[in-house]
Amino acid sequence: MFPINLNGRFLVIALGACLVAAAASASDLGNPQAKRIVSIGGTITEILYELGAQDRIIARDSTSMFPGEAASKPDVGYMRALSAEGILGQKPDLILMEEGSGPPPVIEILKASEVPMVVVPTPPDADKIGRKIRDVGAAVGLADKAEALAAKTEEGLKALATDIAAIPEKKKKVLFVLSLSNGRVMAGGADTEAGAVIEMAGGINAAPTISGYKPLSDEAVIAAQPDVILAMTSTGGHAITPEKVFSLPSMQTTPAAANKALVNMDGLLLLGFGPRTPQAARMLASKIFPGAIN
Repeated sequence: MFPINLNGRFLVIALGACLVAAAASASDLGNPQAKRIVSIGGTITEILYELGAQDRIIARDSTSMFPGEAASKPDVGYMRALSAEGILGQKPDLILMEEGSGPPPVIEILKASEVPMVVVPTPPDADKIGRKIRDVGAAVGLADKAEALAAKTEEGLKALATDIAAIPEKKKKVLFVLSLSNGRVMAGGADTEAGAVIEMAGGINAAPTISGYKPLSDEAVIAAQPDVILAMTSTGGHAITPEKVFSLPSMQTTPAAANKALVNMDGLLLLGFGPRTPQAARMLASKIFPGAIN
């Protein structure tokens, strides 16, 4: 089921059996003619640009950094630390956001406003990317363009899966390191975008016993024996470098340390689960299995 607040015209698009109905509802309870969209979530903004709706975006959140010109739009803050006043002060006629945006009290205020709002689910599942694109298109009246973009993305994912299946090399264990703090590794486990994209790229998630993004004990890192470390690029001086990660005692006995196998990728590209995901997973695969895929 999906909850609807008609006073606030709020919609959370459901998955599963309700998907078809949800897409129609996104159009009904969104604003297909919206000219003043506040876009919250980097992938939502990326999709709107791909659909040619960039001129209808009046503001975006701080994760919306692709394409580069999106950064010129007014910034309403980090998607998980939003301000209702900052969003409503933009006088939007549609608020379009990724599920998980918050904090909850702010979402309640936005729900109670008269501004149409659509919350798009963003599960870490390649099979749901097409649905995400279609939901965004339905909410802004661009269903035909969204269908074409979704189909192209799904074809890209199928082509990648075919190429991955043809790699004869033994699968490699990849550990996604979100951050390093006090010598501890914050890793991506099951039910994460990082784990899903690793699997799409033909790797094995080296931290399958944890769920979400959690710190690993030294013993867990040693037991994981990752072949490759995967991390996000950073412009804030907190980049994970080979010197930082492979100097950790827990890392020194791993195959990744022996080969200095560290892959850094743009965070939104890697974890966004949007139109560029086939490109991101293929890029990752080419780094995990050099020469085996391009």
